[in-house]
Amino acid sequence: MNEKGDKLDMKNFMKQWDKTPYPEMIRKLPEIDIPIKGIRGWLLQSNDKQVVFFDIEPVGEMPSHSHCAQWGLMVEGEMRLNIGGKSRVYSKGDWYFIPEGVVHSATFLTRVNVIDVFDDPGRYKIKTV
Repeated sequence: MNEKGDKLDMKNFMKQWDKTPYPEMIRKLPEIDIPIKGIRGWLLQSNDKQVVFFDIEPVGEMPSHSHCAQWGLMVEGEMRLNIGGKSRVYSKGDWYFIPEGVVHSATFLTRVNVIDVFDDPGRYKIKTV
């Protein structure tokens, strides 16, 4: 709600925010360097973690891989995650945890906005022009 008590229309904000739920303060963060067309993310960095605000087109499947521990929160959209051989569809409001070294893959069924926290400060590099 705004200061007048009116309910804010988030869909109108998304039109202004390049069709993402992320305001300018997030979209002005450094972008990550990711070589997959249709996936972009904005990086919030600490000494021992990374937080990435992802905007992912329905690009199909992210192949099986593993890395540091990862915790994620779905903001918009639907994706199928296979974590350690167990598959489930995640949507707005769902969260997940992938322990370090566990093989996982994802299929993006719609445009997905997700916030991921990685337990490695070097998981992603900043995109250079």
